[in-house]
Amino acid sequence: MGQVTALTIRTAAGSLNADRARLIDGAGIDGDVHADPLSPRQLLLASAQAYDQFSLPPHALRENLLVDFDTSTLVSGAVLRIGGEVRLRLMFQCEACGQLDIQQSGLSRKLGTRRGMLARVLAGGLVQRGDRVQDLGVLEAPWPEDWRRRIAQVLDAVPPGAVIEYKQLARLAGVQPSYCRAFPRLIDSLGERYAAKAIAARSASMRHRWNGEGLFER
Repeated sequence: MGQVTALTIRTAAGSLNADRARLIDGAGIDGDVHADPLSPRQLLLASAQAYDQFSLPPHALRENLLVDFDTSTLVSGAVLRIGGEVRLRLMFQCEACGQLDIQQSGLSRKLGTRRGMLARVLAGGLVQRGDRVQDLGVLEAPWPEDWRRRIAQVLDAVPPGAVIEYKQLARLAGVQPSYCRAFPRLIDSLGERYAAKAIAARSASMRHRWNGEGLFER
């Protein structure tokens, strides 16, 4: 498909350019703030073409891996091999949120699906600038682009007799915690079988609280 042209590790102190980065199985990039075994958003791939097309400054899209091909053509469930050992599971396109408009007026609207593709690490190892990227095809279950459908998908995976807290539901579905305030109405709209599956952290429910263990291995 192409190659990795730049690497960025996102730390609490800011963005760190790197010639190489170590990816950890099922977790993300070593040292990156988004490394999380229970997140579908472990790293972001963005296209150098988007930077050229919109005349963006470095790191504007907040990507980890910058590649020289169009990430908007990538599909959920596909697996990419980078270099000789790293494999990434593609999850869903990253939403172009309003914060991007700080970089350029109306950028979020213009970008659409060209913000980049979010991924999880299936097989870790060392990634370096210049590594080749190969698409191995759709080898994993796809995830929905619509965050509402992802909420329903996570709720479908809650074990019988268990519940999930709203904040953990947001984490597993790959949405910001601020979305939690919309969950009660959304869950009501999904139907009766979803009604008792998610609760607020302060709930007095004595049912087992599921943290999402095994979700991404299904």
